[in-house]
Amino acid sequence: MPEWLYEDGIGEARAALIENDTIVEALIEVEGAGPRAGAVVEGRLTRIAIPARRGFVTLENRTEILVEPLPRDWTQGALVRVAITREAVFERDRVKRAKGRPAPGQDLADGPDLRARLSATDVAVRTLALHDPDPFEAAGWSELIEQAQSGLWPFPGGELRITPTPAMTLIDVDGYLDPAALALAAATAAGKAIRAFGIAGSIGIDFPTLGGKDVRGSVAAAFDAALSAPFERTAVNGFGFLQLIRPRTRASLIEQLRGDVDGHAARALMRRVEREGRTGAATLVAHPRVIAVLAARHDWLDRLGRRLGGVVGLRGDAGIAMSGGYAEPA
Repeated sequence: MPEWLYEDGIGEARAALIENDTIVEALIEVEGAGPRAGAVVEGRLTRIAIPARRGFVTLENRTEILVEPLPRDWTQGALVRVAITREAVFERDRVKRAKGRPAPGQDLADGPDLRARLSATDVAVRTLALHDPDPFEAAGWSELIEQAQSGLWPFPGGELRITPTPAMTLIDVDGYLDPAALALAAATAAGKAIRAFGIAGSIGIDFPTLGGKDVRGSVAAAFDAALSAPFERTAVNGFGFLQLIRPRTRASLIEQLRGDVDGHAARALMRRVEREGRTGAATLVAHPRVIAVLAARHDWLDRLGRRLGGVVGLRGDAGIAMSGGYAEPA
């Protein structure tokens, strides 16, 4: 039976949907990442970009929200309420603002957190404790994280190369099978990868060039069977390109990991240390960029210290890989 695994870690919560001992969906929610989808927030209309169409609302913590459509009666400087429809998204060299719609008269509210989103599904949720065995790792969590970081998704006969861009997420197909067989295998793999990484918005898949309509139809059907609704797609054209759109409310796992490399490495280090079974004071040894993240979050270190039963110190070592930090006795 499918089952959600949920873990409330320091700095981030994690979830994995397990089917047949394999992770088919992986989710990470970073603490304090900004207003969640579904939240109703209040701020000042600080800029009107296009009258009656688009503007920017600034919250008390200086977070800017892009608001569309913009009511005609909203004036610059007014205190307004906005419902968050898409969370902030990391792009290659910037953070794309969260997006919202006008919500006049609605009560202020937080959007559902990761645990609440899982509970709203019809799949059982198992919350893990630190002393439990690690079913995340048993199901391939670290391997899936590495695939998200690299953007590579292997399948028999080839691999997908997944690249987020400001316009869309592009999936390129590479392999050694004949074009029809490669495209069919890649269609199934692409559906699985999109689901696993939570890729949404506009997505383009570049299959090998396919000549006949029957083959292109079979590739589209294989993709449909691998990815559950909702989504809308085009047909596979003669050049092998298929485009689809999925509802987008938050960043994909690939965007999260690539947009916050240092932060992810810091939180992953704390997870490993928590699960080692050590007790007492400890020193975390890691790449200086990872140490800088931890040094700025005394609350994270205090929480880790309470779980270990001792003070947690830090030591940087530039010779350690970003993912290679460890703990040593203090």
